[in-house]
Amino acid sequence: MNTGLLAQAAGLFAVTNIDDILVLALFFAQGAGRRGNGRIIATGQYLGFIAILVVAVAASLGATFLPEDAIPYLGLLPLALGIRAGFQAWRQRRDPDDDTDEATGGPRALEVAAVTFANGGDNIGVYVPVFAGAGIGGMSVFVVVFLILVAVWVAAGHYLATRPAIARALSRWGHVLLPLVLIGIGLLILVEGGAFGL
Repeated sequence: MNTGLLAQAAGLFAVTNIDDILVLALFFAQGAGRRGNGRIIATGQYLGFIAILVVAVAASLGATFLPEDAIPYLGLLPLALGIRAGFQAWRQRRDPDDDTDEATGGPRALEVAAVTFANGGDNIGVYVPVFAGAGIGGMSVFVVVFLILVAVWVAAGHYLATRPAIARALSRWGHVLLPLVLIGIGLLILVEGGAFGL
């Protein structure tokens, strides 16, 4: 196994996904105390990242599932989820006795997957030429390393969310931070990609 290729894969993953750790920590804080929360978040993260890999691998082999012009519009996913999370936080603030699963249950796997895919949509443009240049064998190494590092990222997000000082801050402000971060990610993707002529 080429250690240089492993290091390149690990470095590329880290550089293109560093912001996911904060988002994962916010998701863990949102679902704190919920049974199966870690499994749900890990499942969502894997679903979203596998979708990114499928598109990147297919594009590097010449197929295109997602037109390049559509990538900026992926920002609508975290934007919509952020607005929804903000509305739920506002509704719960107005009615603190509201104990429904929708208000307090934490993230759903498909929500995490949607945010992961949208936030990583621009990574596809980075991965495609790297995968194409690496050949089938090299691309396989990248994919395996990336999938292993997704678990490391989930663990890092959980670790951050459970540090006492961070956990207290997220417990107090997480209901505000999560919508703001999701809306910010959505707007950033839309603006940087020039969606709607922005």
